[in-house]
Amino acid sequence: MSPVKRICLLALLIAVVALPGICPAQVDTQSLLSKVEARYAGKAFSADFSQAARLTALEITETATGKAFFSHPGKMRWQYLTPDRHEIITNGVQLWIFRPDEDQVMIGSAAAFFKPGTGGAFLSDIASIRKDFSIEAGRQDKAFAELILTPKKEMPDLSRVTLTIALPSHEIQMVVTENIYKDTTRFIFTNIHFSTPDPAMFDFIIPDGTSVIEMQ
Repeated sequence: MSPVKRICLLALLIAVVALPGICPAQVDTQSLLSKVEARYAGKAFSADFSQAARLTALEITETATGKAFFSHPGKMRWQYLTPDRHEIITNGVQLWIFRPDEDQVMIGSAAAFFKPGTGGAFLSDIASIRKDFSIEAGRQDKAFAELILTPKKEMPDLSRVTLTIALPSHEIQMVVTENIYKDTTRFIFTNIHFSTPDPAMFDFIIPDGTSVIEMQ
C-alpha cells in the first residue's frame, strides 16, 4: 500500500482552500458545536464524498471519490469507487478493508485503526469532538463557519482538523486533517441524507476464495 493510500485510510480530508468573501471569525464556538451535535447526535446518515490526500514532502496528491455511510456509535462503511474500488467497513469493533478486484480483505481492530479524529471516526460519534479536541473558531461567512480542532493528546498522525459547517443547516460539508509532517487530507461531502441504514451493512462476510491479511 502506497504512503498516500495509507494517509487516505487514516485521515479524513487538503489544506483549506481560499474562499472569497470570508470575514474574520465571529463564531460562538460552543453554540455552533451544540447545533452540529444536535444535527448529528445519535443519527445515521450517508453522503457522497470526494477526497484529496497530499504528501507535502513529495508534492504528490491523490484523489478518490465514493459514498460513505455512518451510524452511531462507531459504525462506518466507506465505498471507494474511483480510481480503484475498495471498501472500509467497521461495526465499531472489527475493521475490514476489502479490495474486490484483488480478492483481498484486510482485517483488524477498529480501535487501533480509527484513533481519535482519524478515519472520520467522529462522524459516527459526534460527541467525541468535545472529548478528544480543543476547539476554536476558524473563518466565517454567511454560508459557512469553521471549527478548528486540536487533539488534546499529541499524535503524529493528526495535528489539526478543520471542519467547514454549512449554515443554516449545520451539516459538515468539508473536513481537512493535517499531520505533524504537514501532509493533508480533504473530504468534501455532498448529497447528505439522514436515514436509518440496514445494520447489516456495517458487518462484512468474507467471500469464499478471498485472501485474508491480518493487520497488526
